[in-house]
Amino acid sequence: MDLEPNELQLELVDTVRRLCADRYPMSAVRAHLDGASVNATGWRALTDAGVFSLTTPEERGGVGLGWADAALVYQELGRWLVPGPLVATHLAFSVGITPPAEVVSLIEVPTVEHGPLLVEHLDAIDRLLVLRDDRVEVVDPVALVATSLDRPLDAHTPMARVRSVPSGEVVGDAARAASLRLHGAMLTASLQIGIAGAVTALAVDYALGREQFGRPIGSFQAIKHLLADMHARAEVARAMVDTAAVLLDQSPSTAWSAVAAAKALAGEAALANAKSAIQVHGGMGFTWEVDAQLFLKRAWVLDTHFGSPDVHAESLAAAL
Repeated sequence: MDLEPNELQLELVDTVRRLCADRYPMSAVRAHLDGASVNATGWRALTDAGVFSLTTPEERGGVGLGWADAALVYQELGRWLVPGPLVATHLAFSVGITPPAEVVSLIEVPTVEHGPLLVEHLDAIDRLLVLRDDRVEVVDPVALVATSLDRPLDAHTPMARVRSVPSGEVVGDAARAASLRLHGAMLTASLQIGIAGAVTALAVDYALGREQFGRPIGSFQAIKHLLADMHARAEVARAMVDTAAVLLDQSPSTAWSAVAAAKALAGEAALANAKSAIQVHGGMGFTWEVDAQLFLKRAWVLDTHFGSPDVHAESLAAAL
């Protein structure tokens, strides 16, 4: 198993990085806080670049690449804090549910109701992908009776509470639902790795530029330890995510445990690193003006998608 990206993969990542730098610089992400939850121009650019059709076969209009390639791309999207239902739209297109221009959100509906049902980006989506225990459905969001939440945790991820999700067009069975959950967990873990790396770089830059007692704070041992732990945490988790993605391409029937481990490690890395980045910034770290808080809030939201670290740790323990 070769986990080093090849030349074509590096070119792919560089293309996505340049696209994000053009369409989603942090200044633009911040400016979009009070607007629609999905930037239509940026979303069209992502669609045209093939971001949502990476793993779709060429004969179905996709790019025809593997999940290892998709993992690298989604790590870059996470690094740039690109807003919108990225994973849900990718999953929808990968199974031929939607034309590439549409925006799709996703909700998992358990058999036994155990809490409020929340739909993300309801203001911007064209369709809703519904994962039930025994099937996959597509629902017209117009059919939902929803109440928007005034203060979502992540301002880039607006939430609406729905009383129930009506039945929709059935587009897959229980096996398809399980497959979407598996691939969704891997792509979400990739976004989390991007966040873990981005906040590490953010903290390092600040530690090198901020001076105290006539010296950069990065020269202090306590800060050095925080930064070293952040780097190690992100790299270990990234290696696990890359491994899971390669296994999805080479041996999908045995990849579930690697994906579970990847989602657990990536979730912990994103949250712990974002919190450490805020700590490195000191008293101003949690304020609105510092970008670290934006990454932390996104990490909290992504931690709820396709299973938390605790859920995946328990599934791995049960399999032993």
